[in-house]
Amino acid sequence: MNRLRYLYVIAMAAVIAAGLWWRSAANPVSPFLHKYGGDALWALLMFLGFRCVLIRASILRVTLVSLVFCFAVEFSQLYHAPWIDSVRNTRLGALTLGSIFNAPDLIAYVAGVALGGVIETVRQRRPKSRDRSK
Repeated sequence: MNRLRYLYVIAMAAVIAAGLWWRSAANPVSPFLHKYGGDALWALLMFLGFRCVLIRASILRVTLVSLVFCFAVEFSQLYHAPWIDSVRNTRLGALTLGSIFNAPDLIAYVAGVALGGVIETVRQRRPKSRDRSK
């Protein structure tokens, strides 16, 4: 795994930790921020995951793939069959797939993916440091 992929994996771990804390009772933010901030962090995690896998793809392509995935997961919540609902009834299933369709979640997903796209654009435009050991 190259150095950049390691950075994405570390960033993903940090976002997972932030998301778990964000959704915990220890976080004193308003219920609105509690709900939609967690959704935005989940979408940011999806962006980072796709960026890690599609490392050579453009930021625009990764952004679009991430949004399509996030929207597909949200719209999948309209489908209720015993097998998928049993997955959603687990802690990991609920955190990953959600349970009830909520259209405002789509806005939070756009915000989270956009944040990833902006951070990645800034990271790529930053001048590379020169190796001074030569």
